[in-house]
Amino acid sequence: MDVRQLAVLRELGDRGSVVAVAEALFITPSAVSQQLAALQRNVPVALTQRRGRTLVLTDAGRALSAAAVDVAAALAHAEAAVDAHLEDPRGPVRVSAFSSAAAAFFPPVVRAAAAGGPPVVCAEHDVAQARFPALCADHDVVLAHRLDHSSPWPATVSVTHLLREPLDVALPADHPLAREPRVTADQVSREPWIGVHEGFPLLAPLEAIAAAAGRPMIISHRVNDLTASASLVAAGAGVALMPRHTAPPRTDVVLRPLADMDLARHVDALVRPERRFRRAVTTVLDVLVRAAGELSGT
Repeated sequence: MDVRQLAVLRELGDRGSVVAVAEALFITPSAVSQQLAALQRNVPVALTQRRGRTLVLTDAGRALSAAAVDVAAALAHAEAAVDAHLEDPRGPVRVSAFSSAAAAFFPPVVRAAAAGGPPVVCAEHDVAQARFPALCADHDVVLAHRLDHSSPWPATVSVTHLLREPLDVALPADHPLAREPRVTADQVSREPWIGVHEGFPLLAPLEAIAAAAGRPMIISHRVNDLTASASLVAAGAGVALMPRHTAPPRTDVVLRPLADMDLARHVDALVRPERRFRRAVTTVLDVLVRAAGELSGT
């Protein structure tokens, strides 16, 4: 098997279409098809199949694509050994983060770069939980979040845990419940809520609160951006769930933990396994781990 053919198969699994693979690899769609056909000739089972107009991987294709990750990691390990010997910085580190993580973690990595660390290129991407791993195709480090009991990240990415961040209820500072040190699911379930859109991680905890209270949740507004959500809370539009350490600080909004529920999210840094061998990437990951420790006070 040719390493380039395995790389094309892996990219098809990650990117979902021949056209997207061609654009990413700077080759023509015809060249992508030729590489896949050449690989198929060496394998006794079908690696791809048509689904409408889209070419997708079969179970065998996905298995071989997963093996291609190990091949790429082994090659990158060998390249990293040469890079370390030659002291090659290998260019900037591309860092992606969802909005609240961007506000908390972009400043430390930029300051570290200014102080002589690896240069960084930052981008904000707030996507549904299942779509975070795919961002690793175009970014060296992807800051992602998932809930306590949600599915773990797939084996196609390497995970560096940064935070287990409690989720608190954000209330207007003059709200009667703001005088309480803690609130209950029953109390807050009676309030109008500012929730996130379907598919995003912070929606499931609202459903858990509704289940614990035994009544449906009233979601008056759907906003993903925490800064906008906090502004709506301050204006009296409702209450919201906010992450304890990365919520935007405001004097007119207070955070209160739930007395009868332990709600939290994990903030993780996702990296393609082969990219962990780049010294610049590990340096950025070290900066992120230190920043997370400062945020959580650990």
